[in-house]
Amino acid sequence: MTLAVFAGGQSTPGSSSETFDVVNPADDTVVESIRIADPSDVERAVACASAAFGDWSRAAPVERSTALHRLAALLEGKAAAYAAAETQQTGKPIRLTTEFDVPGSIDNVSFFAGAARHLEGKASAEWDGVHTSLIRREPIGVVGSIAPWNYPLQMAMWKILPAISAGNTIVLKPAEMTPLTSLMLAEDCMAAGIPAGVVNVVMGAGRTVGEALVGHPDVSMVSFTGSTPVGQRVMELATATIKRVHLELGGKAPFVVFDDANPEAAAHGAVAGALINAGQDCTAATRAYVQRPLYEAFVSAVADLFAGVRLGDPTDPATDMGPLISRRHQQSVAGFIDRARGYGATIVTGGEIPGGDLARGAFYRPTLVTDVAQDSDIARNEIFGPVLVVIPFDSDDEGIALANDTVYGLAASAWTTDIFRGLRAQREIKAGCVWINDHIPIVSEMPHGGFKQSGFGKDMSMYSFEEYTNVKHVSMDITGEVRKPWHRTIFANPEISQ
Repeated sequence: MTLAVFAGGQSTPGSSSETFDVVNPADDTVVESIRIADPSDVERAVACASAAFGDWSRAAPVERSTALHRLAALLEGKAAAYAAAETQQTGKPIRLTTEFDVPGSIDNVSFFAGAARHLEGKASAEWDGVHTSLIRREPIGVVGSIAPWNYPLQMAMWKILPAISAGNTIVLKPAEMTPLTSLMLAEDCMAAGIPAGVVNVVMGAGRTVGEALVGHPDVSMVSFTGSTPVGQRVMELATATIKRVHLELGGKAPFVVFDDANPEAAAHGAVAGALINAGQDCTAATRAYVQRPLYEAFVSAVADLFAGVRLGDPTDPATDMGPLISRRHQQSVAGFIDRARGYGATIVTGGEIPGGDLARGAFYRPTLVTDVAQDSDIARNEIFGPVLVVIPFDSDDEGIALANDTVYGLAASAWTTDIFRGLRAQREIKAGCVWINDHIPIVSEMPHGGFKQSGFGKDMSMYSFEEYTNVKHVSMDITGEVRKPWHRTIFANPEISQ
C-alpha cells in the first residue's frame, strides 16, 4: 500500500482518519486507497526539513551534484516503472509518459546535477576604494511546494531540483489525485544518497495540508503551480510571515498564424499544441488567431486532423489521447462547449463525451470551435481540455493585439515564414515563452514562467536559482584603519575623528 507521508527518510501513513482513492480516469478503477496526511504531518515534515537544512546547506556543491547524478542514473533504470505509474494515475498515454514525461524529468535531474556546481556569486572591485565587495548566493531555508495533477512527476522535479541543488530542503505536497510518482521519487532520492529530511512529501487536501504548509512559520519560501484563484490564496497566506512566493498559474495561450505561414506546419502544430495531455497543459494552444487568407483552410485541416486522433486505452502505444483527469473535470470541459453552443458558436468537430468502451473513462473528444467573439467565455477562460477556438484576423496589428487581449501571459506562438514578422511577434506578444513556428517544446536549459495573472518566477534553467537563493552583499575593509574617513559624519570633535 502507498503511504501518504515521506518525512525524515521514513514512509508512514497519514495521520488523518480520512482516506483518498487514487483513481485511474481511463476506467474509474481505484489504483490506491491512501490514508491522507493532516496538519500534524506537515509539522513533522517541516521539522525534518529544518533539521536537515544546516548540513545540506553547507554541503560542498560537488556533494549535492554527485547525489543528483546518482539519482539520474537510478531513475534511468526505473524509467518504465515511473512511466507506468504516471499513466495509471493520470490516464496519460503510455507513449507520452515514456517519451516525454519521464525522460524530460530525468534530463532535469542531470541538468541540476551540473548546475549545482555552477551556482556562483560575484567578486567585484573596491567601489569606494577602501572596501572589497563580494556577492554570496545562499539557500533560503525550508521550501514548501505544491504541485499540480497534470504533470505530477515533471512538476515534482521542477519544484524539488532547483531547491535542493541550491542547498535548500523541501516539503512537497503533490495533488491528491496524483501522488504516486512523487512518493516514489522521494524514496529514490534517499536511495541515491540525498540525506534524510532534505526531500519530504506529504499527500493531503489543499485546504488543510496545503494551507498548513504555506502558512507554517518555519517555511521560508512557497512555490505553487496551479490555478490563478488558488495562487491568490497562496499569496494571501504567505503574507503573514512575509515569505518569498513563486507562482506558475493559469494560461490561455494564443496561436497566431500569419498569412505567409506554412499551412501544413501550422495545422499540425495546432493539433499537437492543443491536444498534448488532452489539453490539460497551461501552455497548450487554446486560442488560434488565423489571418483571413488562411482561415478556412486552417479550420478544415485542423478539423480533419482532430477527427483522426485515436482515443483509447492509455496503456496501448497506439493511443494518441487519453482521458481527462476526472469525471468532474470532464463535466467542466463539457460545460464550456454547451455554453458556447448556447451563444451561437459552431462546433466544427468533437464537442461530446464519447460512448461505447470510452464511456468507462473521463474521455472527451478533441473539439474545434469557431464563430465565437473575443470576449466570450470559451475564448477568455482556461478550459484545460482538448478544445481549440479559432478566430480570424485581418492586419498584423490586430493579430498581436488579440493575442495580448488576456489576463494571462504564460506562453504563445506565432507562425510565419517572414523573419521580420517573427521578430515582431516575439518582441510584442506578452508571454513568458514565445515559440516561433512551434508550440510546446521545453528544455531544461531554458526558463519556464509567466507574466500577468500567469504568475511570476521561473522553473528550470539557471534562472530558477533566482527564486531559490538569497543574494548577500559582503563588504570588507582593506585599509585596517581604526578611524575611517566617513566617521567625521558622526564624531563632531575633530580630535576624535582624525
